[in-house]
Amino acid sequence: MSISKRDILTSKELLLKTVGELVKSKRLELGKGILLHSYEYDIPSSSLNLIEKGKRDVQLTTLWKIASSFGMNLSEFIKLIENKLPDDFELN
Repeated sequence: MSISKRDILTSKELLLKTVGELVKSKRLELGKGILLHSYEYDIPSSSLNLIEKGKRDVQLTTLWKIASSFGMNLSEFIKLIENKLPDDFELN
């Protein structure tokens, strides 16, 4: 079975997908919909939606807001992301 280029995620795509999955799972743990969560923490719902889908490269300030919305500081949130990525992950 051959694997096409389309089936292989680039390192950036993997990072964005991982961030998005983590954001979505943390939001769902709080039991909030995207609109409510984005409204309560002043994060545009369209941005949050794209981030959760792994389609937007999140800005540092937005990532900080997102981490805070889960009661975490940025370094704790980054550590969770790092733990979900492969050990040999490199962004190139």
